[in-house]
Amino acid sequence: RARSWRGPMRRGAAVVAALLCLGAACLLGRGFDPRAWLPLPRGSLLSSAELARYRGAPGEPGLYLAVLGRVFDVERGRRHYGPGGAYSGLAGRDATRAFATGDFTMAGLVDDVSALSPGQLLAIQSWLSFYSEHYEPVGKLVGRFYDENGAPTEALRQAEAAIEEAMKFQAESEQRKQQFPPCNSEWSSATGSRFWCSKQSGGVSRDWTGVPRKLFHPGSKGSRCVCVRTTGPPWGQLDSTEHHDRGDLDNPHLQEYSGCSPLAEQCVPKE
Repeated sequence: RARSWRGPMRRGAAVVAALLCLGAACLLGRGFDPRAWLPLPRGSLLSSAELARYRGAPGEPGLYLAVLGRVFDVERGRRHYGPGGAYSGLAGRDATRAFATGDFTMAGLVDDVSALSPGQLLAIQSWLSFYSEHYEPVGKLVGRFYDENGAPTEALRQAEAAIEEAMKFQAESEQRKQQFPPCNSEWSSATGSRFWCSKQSGGVSRDWTGVPRKLFHPGSKGSRCVCVRTTGPPWGQLDSTEHHDRGDLDNPHLQEYSGCSPLAEQCVPKE
């Protein structure tokens, strides 16, 4: 007759179950919360204290960071954001300002974006887009940018309005660069400054070369060298059939360089 193993197996299972229960009781007695080891559901609201637990250290439940109050799971980038990584200071907090300033000291790892320049605000928007594209969104951080109900605060509305204004300014600047591309330039002690235009000057590819001119901005005393179209209608009137075929030469913010031919593609100004 074959020997039955059911008795020993049952006794072994009972022992394992008892040990598991004992271990669980010990952990719970030390304040262990099993829910902390479960992934947070998408759309969660976290406090600063809760987010601080997600710095990727041994025994911590994950690796998160926040930008403008939006929390992302950056476990995929552990070598960058985990302990010892170059950007580990960003983990477990909202350090939005550091994304713009590059200040990774404790004084710089904050979420205050007031008084940042348009260029710095655009850097923040670029990083936010990066995380939205490459990392899993977790939820929102209750604090400066979202209230306890997950609704945007006035601080967030102001930041988003400033970013929108910066993006508009950038678009306008790009448009001005297309209209008036920067000149090529060089300087030597023998001849001084030399400016010239080409179809690639200023990093702007185009089908015209242009001539060098000084461009002045309203309210500014300084000027910069730009290349100006010499034929066709003025910028903004490209569909017009009634024009003097002088391109943008008559723009009131332009001035010729002294000692240079008005239609020369290069110029060595007289001092």
